Amino acid sequence: VQLQASGGGLVQAGGSLRLSCTASGRTFSNYAMGWFRQASGKEREFVAGISRGGGSTTYADSVKGRFTISRDNAKNTVYLQMNSLKPEDTAVYYCAARDGYWSSSWRDYGYWGQGTQVTVSS
Repeated sequence: VQLQASGGGLVQAGGSLRLSCTASGRTFSNYAMGWFRQASGKEREFVAGISRGGGSTTYADSVKGRFTISRDNAKNTVYLQMNSLKPEDTAVYYCAARDGYWSSSWRDYGYWGQGTQVTVSS
């Protein structure tokens, strides 16, 4: 499956952005999806995950209550709505697909989008 992420940009602290990740090539609903991020000089970290049907979601503690992951299997797209953004949310955000159930470990994902930059100014 090929993944294309979009929606990043520059936003002031307290603002919002919505990231999108569109899949092609295989049946999207067969894959659990995850969003990860990597700040400069830091390791890639889990942000949010969603099950194949969208009925189960999970979040990193750092974004819980501010970010929402969702998916539209008819559109082959997963979203990450990010509200109340903070400067520490600045990173390159990646979407990823995994056969089976979601995982919080980036090593468990076999398919990755190209990343989209999110910059939050203070």
